[in-house]
Amino acid sequence: MPDDSASVPASKPAGTRSASDDSAFAVIFSLSFCHMLNDMMQSMVPAIYPILKESYALDYAQIGLITLAFQCTASMLQPLVGYTTDRRPMPYSLAIGMGFTLCGLVLMSQAASYPVILGAAALIGVGSAVFHPEASRVARLASGGRHGLAQSLFQVGGNTGSAIGPLLAAFIIVPQGQGSIVWFSAAAFVAMSILFAIGRWYAERRREAGGAAQRARKAPPALPLPRNQVALAVAVLVALIFSKTFYTASLTSYYTFYLIHKFEVSVQFAQIALFAFLASLALGTVAGGWIGDKVGRIPIIWFSILGPLPFTLAMPYTGLAATLVLSLVIGLMMSSAFSAILVYAQELMPGRVGMVAGLFFGFSFGLGGLGAGAVGLIADHTSIETVYLICSYLPALGLLTAFLPRQPSRRATA
Repeated sequence: MPDDSASVPASKPAGTRSASDDSAFAVIFSLSFCHMLNDMMQSMVPAIYPILKESYALDYAQIGLITLAFQCTASMLQPLVGYTTDRRPMPYSLAIGMGFTLCGLVLMSQAASYPVILGAAALIGVGSAVFHPEASRVARLASGGRHGLAQSLFQVGGNTGSAIGPLLAAFIIVPQGQGSIVWFSAAAFVAMSILFAIGRWYAERRREAGGAAQRARKAPPALPLPRNQVALAVAVLVALIFSKTFYTASLTSYYTFYLIHKFEVSVQFAQIALFAFLASLALGTVAGGWIGDKVGRIPIIWFSILGPLPFTLAMPYTGLAATLVLSLVIGLMMSSAFSAILVYAQELMPGRVGMVAGLFFGFSFGLGGLGAGAVGLIADHTSIETVYLICSYLPALGLLTAFLPRQPSRRATA
C-alpha cells in the first residue's frame, strides 16, 4: 500500500520554511505530547503492582498475568489495526483509542477483584493497539523525510510518559490508594481533544493529496530487496526486538521488587529508581533516532542490542549504587534501537507504514507481556535475583545483526 508520507517533500531549498513545515512539526510534537499522556497513564499499572500485590494477596505469576493481559491485547490487535488503516486510514481513530485507555483507567481505579483488574488492563491494551499504528503513520507523514527523527520524537513522548507514571504513582497513588487513579482521567480528556484536532489535520492532508494518492494506491511499491531477504531481515529484527523487550520488561515490571528484595530499600525509593531508569529510555530514544538518520540504522542496532551485554552481565553481582548506574547505562543504550528498527523495517516494506508500525509495536508489547509472565513464573520458583542473572545473556542476540542486509534506502541510492 502507498506511503502517505510520500505526499510530504523530503527536502526544500536552503533557507525556506513554509507554514506547512510549521504545522507538520506542531503535529509531531502534539503526537509526542499525547504519546506522553497515553503512556503515562498506562505506566501507572505496573507502578501500582506493589499496592495490588498487597491488597489482593497476589503472587508474582498473577502480577505477570496483569501485564500479559495488557500486552497481549495490544500485541494481537496492533498489526490488524495497522493493516486496516493502511488500506483505509482512519484519522479520528487516534481519539477513539485514547477513549479505550480512559475506560480502562476508570475501571482499574474502581476494581474490587482480580478478574476486573485483568479486564481493565486488557482495555488499556486495546487503547494502545488503536493509538500506536496510526500515530506512527501521522508522525511519518509529518516528518519531511526525516523519518528516524520523527519516530524518535514520537517515541520519546511515550518513554517520557512511562518515566513520569511511576513517579506520580509513588507520590500520589501509593499514599492515596488505588481509587486515586481516576484523577488522571483528565489527562485522557486533554489527549482526546488534541488527537481530534490532529485527526482533522490528517484528514485535510489526505484531501489535498486527492486523486494522486488514489491512483498510487492501485499499485503498491515494489519491495527494495528480494522477498526472501526481506523475510530474513524481518525475522532478525523480531529476534532483536525480543532481546531488547524481554530484558527491558524484566526491569520495568520487576525492578522495584528487585531493589526492595535485594537491597531492602523503601517502595518510594524503588519507584524513584524506576523513574530514573525510564528517563534513560527516553533520552536514548531521541539520541537513537537522530543519530540513525545520520549514520544509518544498522550501526545503531549493533550498538544498542549487543553493546549493553557487558553491563547486563555485571549488574547481578553489583551493589546498590552500581546497580542504579548500570541500569541507567543499559536503558540509555537499549532504547536507542527501537526507532532504528522501526524505520529500517518500514524501508524494507515501503507503503506499509501502519502494518509495520503495528507489527513491531505489537511484537514489542506482546513479547514484553510474555517476558513479564515468564519472569514472574521464574521468580516464584527461584528468586528475583535469578531472573536478572538469566536475562543478562539476552543482549548476546545482538550478534544476529550481522544477518541484516544493507540498509534499503542507502542501497537504492547507491
